[in-house]
Amino acid sequence: MPEFSVAQGEKLAVIGPSGSGKTTMLNLIAGIIVPGNGSIDVNGVAVNHLPDAGRRDFRISNIGFVFQNFQLLDYLSVLDNILHPFRISGALDLNTKVRRRAVELAAQMGIADKLGCHANELSQGEQQRAAICRALLPRPGLILADEATGNLDPDNKMLILDMLFQRVNEDDATVLAVTHDHELLSRFDRVVDFHDFHGSGV
Repeated sequence: MPEFSVAQGEKLAVIGPSGSGKTTMLNLIAGIIVPGNGSIDVNGVAVNHLPDAGRRDFRISNIGFVFQNFQLLDYLSVLDNILHPFRISGALDLNTKVRRRAVELAAQMGIADKLGCHANELSQGEQQRAAICRALLPRPGLILADEATGNLDPDNKMLILDMLFQRVNEDDATVLAVTHDHELLSRFDRVVDFHDFHGSGV
C-alpha cells in the first residue's frame, strides 16, 4: 500500500466514489480498526501498535472525529454528548474550563439553545453541529471529518466550515476531511482523489 502523509496544520480534502474506502481510511487513522500490516503514525505515535485501551485514550486525547452518522447518544443531553469524551477517558480532565468551552463552542455553532435537549430531538443539521463541537472540545491536533457538512443546508455549510477552520487554526491543528461536496474543495490546502491514491503514492 502506498505511503500517505499529511503535514501538521494542513487542511486536506479526500474525494472519491462511495465504497472506495475513504471512511475505512479514517477509521484506520483513528485506531478504530487495525490494519493487517503497515504502520499508522500520528504525531510520531504508531497508533496501530497500541493496545485497545491505549488506542482509545490516544484517539480521545489527540484526534477529533466527526462521524458521518454523528455517533451521538440519544439518551444524553446535547451538552453531555459534547462532554462525553471527557467522561469516558481518564486521559482528559473534565473541569469548569472545559464545560465553559463546550458552551462557547455550542454558541458559535448556533446550538446553545439546544444544550438541554436530548440528541434525538435535534434536526440532522443540529446533530452534525453537536458532533463538530464534541470533536473540537479537547483541542485535538488532528480532526478527521467524514462528510462533516453533509447534513447542513447550503447557507450553513460554508459558515460551519469557517467556524471549524477558525478553531483548528487557533490550535494549529490538521484537518483530514472526506467530502463529496466539490463546492468546498477550494477551501482546502490540498485535495486527494482516493481513486488515484490506490494506484500511486501520495
